[in-house]
Amino acid sequence: MTHLVRDLMHRGLITCRPSATLGQVAVLLDQHHVHALVVSDRDGRYLGVISDTDLLAGEWLSSDPESLTIMRRLTAADLMSAPPVSVEANLTLAEAVRVLLDKQISRLLVTENGQPVGVISISDFVASLARDEKPRREVVGDVMSDAILVCRDQTPIRSAARTITQAGWRSVLVVNAQGKPLGVVSGRGLLSFIQNGIDETMTVSDVMHPALTIDIHASLRAAADKMIQNHYHRLVVVDDKNPEAFPLGMISSFDIVAQMARPDSIWQK
Repeated sequence: MTHLVRDLMHRGLITCRPSATLGQVAVLLDQHHVHALVVSDRDGRYLGVISDTDLLAGEWLSSDPESLTIMRRLTAADLMSAPPVSVEANLTLAEAVRVLLDKQISRLLVTENGQPVGVISISDFVASLARDEKPRREVVGDVMSDAILVCRDQTPIRSAARTITQAGWRSVLVVNAQGKPLGVVSGRGLLSFIQNGIDETMTVSDVMHPALTIDIHASLRAAADKMIQNHYHRLVVVDDKNPEAFPLGMISSFDIVAQMARPDSIWQK
């Protein structure tokens, strides 16, 4: 269990100049897969923070050519939150959370002896909750991913590929307009388009494969057996007692392997 900011913070700062355009800020956020940048001047002074939320405001305001021209002239200095709110690395997590809530912000600059050394954000606190969870590995519900990546059956194939890539997932559940699961599109199912190219008129319903389901209370052994027997890498988790309900999650071969790799797993003792 972690207790201090230094135990959860991300060391190092990803920065931009106050003169950076909103387009340049967007590129840096995308390249580094972060939600915010620290704005610093040539002398190394930290002036503020600009986040993806700030850019959303810019995108929303640029609704016509004239507004777009104005917004493209704006810089990080124009939209950043200033000054940056900071806490010392030896502050307790409870105190850091209090600052986040009081200031109604999403991240804090972390300092050591007054010098900025990193950032701690709401995402770091959420991740700590997941890490502190006591491992269980008896049934599918203990290991499955509760979140499901979903798309409509009329989604173009290229859009599905982009969604899978951006989300960092390996598959997407296909549903109809009423939310009923129809199938699954996986990365393997899209490989043929690398060789043959994409027909832009095709949708995910043309390439999906049937979704195999498993009950949330089934054993991990049963899940593994079903994957092996059907040559599937993932199963849709359902509640057999409520077959009409929306799926509860997904379980993949990776989920099972990740549990085996945990330091407290029986496989590591």
